[in-house]
Amino acid sequence: MKSEGHPDYHFITVVMTDGTTYRTRSTYAQEGATLNLDIDSKSHPAWTGGNQQLMDRGGRVSRFNDKFGAFMKKKK
Repeated sequence: MKSEGHPDYHFITVVMTDGTTYRTRSTYAQEGATLNLDIDSKSHPAWTGGNQQLMDRGGRVSRFNDKFGAFMKKKK
């Protein structure tokens, strides 16, 4: 393999939003760099199941709910 065709793959430290850290290999910055995350799986509603607010622009959400709402109702 040609060595000039591959990026430099080295160890960095990743800092999560709650302050925990871990070391991983990456092409980010230089060896020993620190990557501070603004959003991660511990704080983002997509992973934590937080409440989402859907904005209804032009009635799109209400039309979707009218058409497919029966599939989304929870069974008791």
